[in-house]
Amino acid sequence: MLDKFNDNFKEVRTIGVLTSGGDAPGMNAAIRAVVRTAIARGMEVRGIRRGYHGLLQEDIIELGSKDVSDIIQHGGTVLMTARCKTMMTAEGQQKAAAICKKYGIDALVVIGGDGSFAGALQLSKLGIKVICIPGTIDLDIGCTDYTIGFDTAVNTAMEAIDKIRDTSTSHERVSVIEVMGRSAGHIALWSGIANGAETILLPEDGKEVDIDDLVDQIYHTRKRSKKRNFIIVVAEGVGNSAELAAKIEELTGIESRATILGHMQRGGSPTATDRVHASAMGYYAIELLEQGTFNRVIAFKDGNYVDYDIEEALAMTKTIDPFKVKVAKTVSKK
Repeated sequence: MLDKFNDNFKEVRTIGVLTSGGDAPGMNAAIRAVVRTAIARGMEVRGIRRGYHGLLQEDIIELGSKDVSDIIQHGGTVLMTARCKTMMTAEGQQKAAAICKKYGIDALVVIGGDGSFAGALQLSKLGIKVICIPGTIDLDIGCTDYTIGFDTAVNTAMEAIDKIRDTSTSHERVSVIEVMGRSAGHIALWSGIANGAETILLPEDGKEVDIDDLVDQIYHTRKRSKKRNFIIVVAEGVGNSAELAAKIEELTGIESRATILGHMQRGGSPTATDRVHASAMGYYAIELLEQGTFNRVIAFKDGNYVDYDIEEALAMTKTIDPFKVKVAKTVSKK
């Protein structure tokens, strides 16, 4: 066992770490854990700024323990992030692999979503050892029950919707509130339940909004419960929130307003949940590398930290939780 440990330790002497795609609160906690765990194991760490774009530009710096001090409480990512179309090409992938080898990077830790993992998969095929950590507010990675940033994003949306309900009640309005999630409605579903939304519209529904049914719900709620507001939470992928609010006002005569929360959901100090999970995943990434386990995606599944082969992880899909949909529909009835 000791000989195996020593062989693997020699094999991975220098690691690189980058954040890619959309930023997510908690990414800094993951970076911090990766850096400090690696240094504790006697490894050197290279920080790659601006994701794969920065890798291709050789924007690479040395990272020590002090460099990641006092970052755990901040949103965003100190390494910055970017999207990189060049990394989707064979030429870009080969250049990225060559740069990793040029800088003596024995293994690369990639913090991001499915698109970032797809880039890591291609690097693994070119001989670069990789470990992927799920960092996306959308909770849309199939292999894991949790992704870094989701909890903070939901809490940010919840707090904003609480405030909007206050003013919506004062003016007896219908409020259409759009949260992030182009193809995944997890933020909308969770914040909708947490805020007691009367209606939640999800991209997974796969159909156009039934405006007549929505108007009936508004009338029914006002008549039965005497409520002075009506909250509709809309996932970004459903879209047309402003048009929906205007149509509701036209058909009901009730003042209706649309609010798009937008990128505020990506920012802010991460919650304890995001900080702890991100720290554990960063630690686990280095444990895998130290054990000689490469080309894996870290996941939190059924209460445990586990890992999957990258190709296996990318092949997994995630659907909206049907149980929570039932909860939302039942408890919203008046």
